[in-house]
Amino acid sequence: MSLRRFMINSSCLCDGYAVLEGEVFNHIVRVLRLGPGESLQLADEKGAVHSGVIDQVTKKSVRITLLSSQAAVESHSAAPRITICQALPKGDRIDLILQKCTELGAHDFWLFGGRRSVAKVREEQQTAKLDRWNRITSEAARQCGRNDIPQVSWRPNALDAASAAGQQLRLILWEDEREKSLKQTLSAHEKPASVIVAIGPEGGFDPLEVKHFSQNGFQPVSLGSRILRTETAGIAIMAVMQYIWDGM
Repeated sequence: MSLRRFMINSSCLCDGYAVLEGEVFNHIVRVLRLGPGESLQLADEKGAVHSGVIDQVTKKSVRITLLSSQAAVESHSAAPRITICQALPKGDRIDLILQKCTELGAHDFWLFGGRRSVAKVREEQQTAKLDRWNRITSEAARQCGRNDIPQVSWRPNALDAASAAGQQLRLILWEDEREKSLKQTLSAHEKPASVIVAIGPEGGFDPLEVKHFSQNGFQPVSLGSRILRTETAGIAIMAVMQYIWDGM
């Protein structure tokens, strides 16, 4: 029988032990009812896997003695590191995007406030929002068996997101693009080491935002004649790129 695996942050590790609190503690102790002497595995955000045994349970934490650790193994045949650069959609649509794109292998997420985004994030909300979004990717990574956890970061606007991009291949999904399809663009490139894809909110990109991305090396591409919902676009492009570059 395989060991149960839990996603953690490497900050929980110290001197041969792991001390877990919060949701992970609740899942281990109160949901699964694991106790002292039981073995398990911990996978951190760097892709390392740690095997250990529970040695202490308190009201708010569980301590695990680490018996072995295996560093992340980099796969040279896997798909490129794919960053989803997503304008914040309204409601809970971002939850679906984070969950499904994590399952499909997204390396990380850059969320930003689009000029046409209905949802807004005030400065004082950023920390709480990021904590929640990163919990979503952590849980999705655990459920689909990933060793690493995609990190979610926030950028206030499209210019901040575009100017920070250093990925080898940069794409922006734009409904007004008529000449370059995603298939044509990907076919014209050998497998890159890293990719970033910018996706607009419900109302699409503002022309000024398209200009910002284009000036920072992003190539406008189309997914075809259909206009996809913002929560569908990221999932669709992840599946396409993973298929083309042997990630699936």
